[in-house]
Amino acid sequence: MRVTRYELRDVGERRGDYLNKLMGFYELKDISIPTVPWERYSRDVVLDKNMLWTIRVAVKSGDDLNLPRAVGVTAEEASRIGSALLEKYEDSGMVIYYPYFIADKSGVIDIRSSQTVIEAVAKDLWNLVTHGRKDITIILEECGARYIGDESFLSVEELDILLKYINRIKAYYRGVMSEGKSIIAEWSFAYNTDIDNKPLGEKYLVFYELRSI
Repeated sequence: MRVTRYELRDVGERRGDYLNKLMGFYELKDISIPTVPWERYSRDVVLDKNMLWTIRVAVKSGDDLNLPRAVGVTAEEASRIGSALLEKYEDSGMVIYYPYFIADKSGVIDIRSSQTVIEAVAKDLWNLVTHGRKDITIILEECGARYIGDESFLSVEELDILLKYINRIKAYYRGVMSEGKSIIAEWSFAYNTDIDNKPLGEKYLVFYELRSI
């Protein structure tokens, strides 16, 4: 089943079905937007002991807000929890896992036909959506760009990467935006973490979800 045959709906609804995290990840993958690098867990999976991991139960439809998960745990603990989750949920869902990551910069993008607004903050997205902090707001219109805040907060390379995927989202959801709706995207530039919860490897962009309002 290709997720894209469904229309993007407000507050994560698709023709009566709740758009859970797994379906959101499929949506992002389907339009080639970088998202959480999740894989399906099995008893044969061997996790890198030098990294921290997130493991959770996933379902292809329905509400997944209260399903079990473990965030930022060691490979040994993730394997133990994963095996226990398989015993309980193997027939009714699946268990997925991905490297635990920490955010360097995060933000929200409001994408409309004639205007795009990028808001960004240091570290975790909660600093913006919960605490209302912002380091930079960039308003992109046909006549140019306006910056509010620290203009150097996002590097040229980081902004170019965001613009690349903004253009892809605009092209994909042109029909939705033609109805006067906007697409909201949540994102972070993040690092995987080592066993001591310190950054590991190269920084990468990850989108959490897309929704229309």
